[in-house]
Amino acid sequence: MLAVLSRYVAGGHAVDMEEQGRPPGELRCFTFSAYDRPAVGKPRARKPVPRTRASGPFMETINLRPAVSEDARPGPVSLREAFGFWLKLGFISFGGPAGQIAIMHQELVERRRWLSERRFLHALNYCMLLPGPEAQQLATYIGWLMHRSWGGVVAGVLFVLPSLLLLIMLSWLYIAFNDLPLVAGLFYGIKPAVTAIVLHAAHRIGARTLHNPALWSIAVASFVAIFALAVPFPAIVAAAALIGYAGGRLRPHSFGRQHGAGGMARGFGPALIDDTTPPPAHARFSWRRLGGIALVGALLWLLPMGGLTMALGWQHSLTQMGWFFTKAALLTFGGAYAVLPYVYQGAVMHHGWLTPTQMIDGLALGETTPGPLIMVVAFVAFVGGYVKAMFGPESLFLAGAVAAVVVTWFTFLPSFLFILAGGPLVESTHNQLRFTAPLTAITAAVVGVIVNLAIFFGYHVLWPQGFSGSFDAASAAIAVAAAVALFGFKRDVIHVIAACAVAGLAVSMLQS
Repeated sequence: MLAVLSRYVAGGHAVDMEEQGRPPGELRCFTFSAYDRPAVGKPRARKPVPRTRASGPFMETINLRPAVSEDARPGPVSLREAFGFWLKLGFISFGGPAGQIAIMHQELVERRRWLSERRFLHALNYCMLLPGPEAQQLATYIGWLMHRSWGGVVAGVLFVLPSLLLLIMLSWLYIAFNDLPLVAGLFYGIKPAVTAIVLHAAHRIGARTLHNPALWSIAVASFVAIFALAVPFPAIVAAAALIGYAGGRLRPHSFGRQHGAGGMARGFGPALIDDTTPPPAHARFSWRRLGGIALVGALLWLLPMGGLTMALGWQHSLTQMGWFFTKAALLTFGGAYAVLPYVYQGAVMHHGWLTPTQMIDGLALGETTPGPLIMVVAFVAFVGGYVKAMFGPESLFLAGAVAAVVVTWFTFLPSFLFILAGGPLVESTHNQLRFTAPLTAITAAVVGVIVNLAIFFGYHVLWPQGFSGSFDAASAAIAVAAAVALFGFKRDVIHVIAACAVAGLAVSMLQS
């Protein structure tokens, strides 16, 4: 993150942000409210009320007053009140995991003070170690900590549900009206933008991961393995984990976790769940409770999978989708971009549920909707169910919608189980989590895999008919412009996609 000016003027006085222990890159200014001034007597010291601007799209919120008094501990939060917040979050969670986590920090730690920053960061550190979308898992963790298992389920489901419903509708519009000139023109500009976005994701992950020659070597080796040798993505992940495990023992300085949510915890006043608040009864570890959650989780996977197998057969596309995306859910180390190559290998090359071009378009839709980016799997499933006419030619939309729901179920079920089963273990200690060397190596390998994905997308965008066909100079120009906007001007992804869509429409109209 770029350094930002650390001195701001507040009430006539300069406030040095570095002296206050705030990290560079966080914009934070202060204003004084009228109620801090007594009516009579000697004026007392006035407390600053924070106004926070979180970086990223759709995340600028100015709070002239905190949600609760800075000196008072917030009162109990009902499940109904929490339901309202999680529902709102599901509709405004744009900006990828960093933006979504920034929104939760601003609302839950700074403004509402439902939990302290140290507890927030501790939960986030755990979620970052898990496969799956860390922002959705963090919401599930906080909901569970506050309102038991049902609170976690509510928070996690509402984080995903708005995105699922929106993607089902957008996927239907895309597949049903893609041949219209307007839609085709918009996606003509979006495809090269996605290529630049994926390359930018590789750069962003690599910048915070590849800190030494050992990690660079893993990234290069993973690229060669998947690009030149066509090694399956799970094999690359397993090899990287073994290398990281061994490297963590032999060269711990090379495989120590260099990034994450750690940092100096800051106080924003007393919180409902504070640093010294003991874990509630439901957050205390119990072998009996762990066994119960494991049993329930197994049934929630076995019953729908068994039902699909008995009703449709193991080789049916819907059953295979459930099985395939169960495996994908366990491989999402390093974010959604890390698992996209695996989804491409299975959904495009092996099963043929959609084409490479449709995969690129689906990623663009996932980038422009709220919720975790891994929700692109709903698009993949909808297109597969629709095109394969799973329920016959009279029920194309129903087939796509059911496939999207089934895939979403199997993709996110492990995330809920990781939180509900592992939460008590995390709450038993508030120290930094250890043993992250395998994850560091996996994340390094992911960089090489994502570079390969960017090359794959670029090939299909710039040479639509293959190398034997003509080079698409207009798409290349749009891709370069998108890369300049992302790398040079640090523009938001949504803005880049919108601008490229308009450019693509203009080019299509000129060419027609």
